[in-house]
Amino acid sequence: MFRKLLYFFTAVSTVACGSRTSEAQRAEAPRIVNIVNFIRQLEPRGNITDDMLYETVVEQVKQLKQHQLPATFLLQYDALINPKYQELLKNELVEGSETGAWWEITQPHAEAAGLKWRGRYPWDWHADVGFATGYTPEEREKLTDTYMEKFKSVFGKYPASVGSWFIDAHTLAYMYDKYRITASCNCKDQIGTDGYTLWGGYWNQAYYPSRKNAYMPAQTAEGQIPVPVFRMLGSDPIYQYENGLGSGGQGVVSLEPVYADGGGNRRWVEWFFKSMFEEPCLAFNYVQVGQENSFTWAAMQQGLNIQIPLLDSLSRQGKIRIETLETSGRWFGENYALTPPTAVTALTDIQNRGNKTVWYNSRFYRANLMWEGQSFRFRDVHLFDERLESDYLTKAGTSTQCNFTTLPVVDGFLWSTPEEKAGLRFTDRDGKNPSVNAPVVSELPGNVLQVEFSTASGQVFDIVFHEDRFEVTCTKKTGDAWALDLTTAAGAQLPFQSIGNNQVTASLNGFQYAIACSTGSVEKSDRCVFRLKPSGNKIVVDCVNLRRRQ
Repeated sequence: MFRKLLYFFTAVSTVACGSRTSEAQRAEAPRIVNIVNFIRQLEPRGNITDDMLYETVVEQVKQLKQHQLPATFLLQYDALINPKYQELLKNELVEGSETGAWWEITQPHAEAAGLKWRGRYPWDWHADVGFATGYTPEEREKLTDTYMEKFKSVFGKYPASVGSWFIDAHTLAYMYDKYRITASCNCKDQIGTDGYTLWGGYWNQAYYPSRKNAYMPAQTAEGQIPVPVFRMLGSDPIYQYENGLGSGGQGVVSLEPVYADGGGNRRWVEWFFKSMFEEPCLAFNYVQVGQENSFTWAAMQQGLNIQIPLLDSLSRQGKIRIETLETSGRWFGENYALTPPTAVTALTDIQNRGNKTVWYNSRFYRANLMWEGQSFRFRDVHLFDERLESDYLTKAGTSTQCNFTTLPVVDGFLWSTPEEKAGLRFTDRDGKNPSVNAPVVSELPGNVLQVEFSTASGQVFDIVFHEDRFEVTCTKKTGDAWALDLTTAAGAQLPFQSIGNNQVTASLNGFQYAIACSTGSVEKSDRCVFRLKPSGNKIVVDCVNLRRRQ
């Protein structure tokens, strides 16, 4: 898809923070790279010919052969039925490469399934025609059966991997239940880019989705589709989140090679790879490399010529695993019965502003910590609940856009303006936010993440992320009272219904959810939306949705 990059990034590293990760922990937490290129037969936007699209894939294949790197090529139906792509992918890929399915719906696909095409072009990126969400569950099954049988007639087997910007739960479950697919991939988190909103999900990495909502991580084996969904595109862990803040939409700060100041910039790529391959991550870390052929080789060549040789070198050094999406999916399934806790850490700043971030994910929640110079906040907390049905589970979407969300507790984008950034912040007895020093991030036994930092007044805080909760402890107290206050921009639309009795209750489109303090208390305050107060210098926030227990 054509996405607009809003910010320019330059890279200067700082060493004001650190991590405690042993070599044994690094060995146990592999850094996995999938090279995923997906293929369209035509591009109705711009003066892009079918030959240009084909030659782009030819060049991608040539480059990978030069470095002898395996890759995953995902075919849209209109490309699947083209003999030129069939011949190329059957005969020219590096040994161990994979061919799979790219799940955008096209006119040849719909008509082969006996459906009427409603698009403006033979491929139309609008959500109600170009994606399975725009079709009824029965129509989705027809589309799946049609594709699978055609793929098998060409390649002699069903595809193991199926990717898309987004796939609904009904389609994904049907693909697993009937055709036993192994892996899937979807778009990074974003607000409104190309009309697609995916917000609050398992950040980067991979998760088992709910059978009711393919964007929502499941909490139970019974409630999940046992197909890991890997997050694509390689978001900048510091700057993607607030990209476009105040505009209502987002641009892109990602590894995609077509962006000259992101994935096409050597300094940014080296910084991103260092963060993803060397910083703490818990179970594993994941990077998707590659680009759809719609951008053409001329636009992506420079970026791929930076990225692919770097990856080749890192692979030869044993620092990363480059493998197909299917291989990663099988590994995930063999190692995890349920979605594991993971983390993404960026302790240096490409823009040299002193910014740092830590992302934590589990099957119950995600959280993001953000340092901006000497200020600190929980920038994001979203809960996961497999019972929340997607809008598209049982009926077709009729909008040209799509919307997938989870359950917000802290939202530093939607509840912010450039002048008033939402967040859960440390406060003293006067409601002031203390200045903080750089963090140290540690991977603890049992897939537990610890973040430690001190304040200018001498307090030392320890934030520990467990699968079902996070704990905030003041381990060195100087006598100052402290609390965590949630503040937002004025006029932000908040989901909260009640605050008190050690919990906060909320509602999203009628779905009830809550968090609670099992240690400490939740209070209302004139200074903030709500306040978390410690007991014995400790706050424990339970992130297993309380409504699940009722």
